[in-house]
Amino acid sequence: GDSVKEESGQDFMLDEKYGYVHSCPTNLGTGMRASVHIDLPGWTKDGVDKLKARCEELALQPRGTRGESGGQTGHTYDISNKHRLGYSEVQLVQTMSDGVNKLYEEDLELQKKQSEAEAATA
Repeated sequence: GDSVKEESGQDFMLDEKYGYVHSCPTNLGTGMRASVHIDLPGWTKDGVDKLKARCEELALQPRGTRGESGGQTGHTYDISNKHRLGYSEVQLVQTMSDGVNKLYEEDLELQKKQSEAEAATA
C-alpha cells in the first residue's frame, strides 16, 4: 500500500464498515456473473439494438464473445445476468438461464419469419 501512495499520491479507500474498497461496485456482494455463449442469427439479422432492448427486458446483458469491450463478431453472443447485487446466486443463474432459453425460442421464431419473408420475395 505504501508504494502505491508514494507513486500516485493516492491512498486506498477505507470504509470503517466495509473495509478497503478496491472493486468495481457492480462486483461487490456476490458479484456473480453467469454467462453462456449462444448463436442468435435471427436476432442478429433483426438488429443488435433490438436484441439489446430485449435483453434489458429480461434482465440480461449481451456482449460480443471478445468480452466487455471487445466488440461483436458474427452472431455468437456472450449473454449474462445484468444484475450482480441484491440477489442470491441461484436467482442470478436462474434469471440468466430462463432469459437465454427465451432468447433462443424467440431466435428460432425470428429465423422462421425471416426465411418465410425471403421465400416470398424470391
